[in-house]
Amino acid sequence: MMRDEEFMRLALQLAKQAADEGEVPVGAVVVKNGEIIGRGYNRRETLCSVLHHAECAAIEEAAKHLGSWRLNDCTLYVTLEPCPMCAGAIINARLPRVVFGTRDEEKGACASRINLFELGFGFIPAMREGVLKQECAALLQEFFTAVRGQKKE
Repeated sequence: MMRDEEFMRLALQLAKQAADEGEVPVGAVVVKNGEIIGRGYNRRETLCSVLHHAECAAIEEAAKHLGSWRLNDCTLYVTLEPCPMCAGAIINARLPRVVFGTRDEEKGACASRINLFELGFGFIPAMREGVLKQECAALLQEFFTAVRGQKKE
């Protein structure tokens, strides 16, 4: 779907912003009716907050935009498969659709390690994975290669 790629490119721009700030490069946008209503990128280090993942930031901004925690008729685009905390936020926000770029084999909670969406919480979002997968994975790989290089010095 062309729109999925378009919105994932915007999430990738946010991920690059995170990388520029020394954060793990993950970006996310929440879209309703073709309009971005929430944006976020990782800022855990900057804000000293374990809760400030890209998805949570985008979900929070979207909820404030709508004046409701229920994100019905919205889609979350995120460059990396959500972790358990973010998958829980997705379920709680009632986001009906999630699109992610690349899997997180270590902490992924939508496909890789576990799929929290299938555990019977009463709400199961539709999911599409692999949108701009190579670009999303490459950005993460470049970031961690650079971090490992700095640690050796």
